[in-house]
Amino acid sequence: MSFGTWVDSKVKNLGWVDFPLIKLSVVGFTLMLAKLWEPLLSLDWYWYTIISVLAVIKPITKMFGK
Repeated sequence: MSFGTWVDSKVKNLGWVDFPLIKLSVVGFTLMLAKLWEPLLSLDWYWYTIISVLAVIKPITKMFGK
């Protein structure tokens, strides 16, 4: 069994409220990293936009592609 297959089988057990909780935990972890590593917050705003756009390209193309 590959890791992807294992994760897919586990995700099916999650309810609709679990996904927002996972997102909230990621936001909290990211804020903790920003608090602990201050140079991360010294970037200009457009770098965060570029990183966000680059990170979302693959999921969006996978979602709306064939």
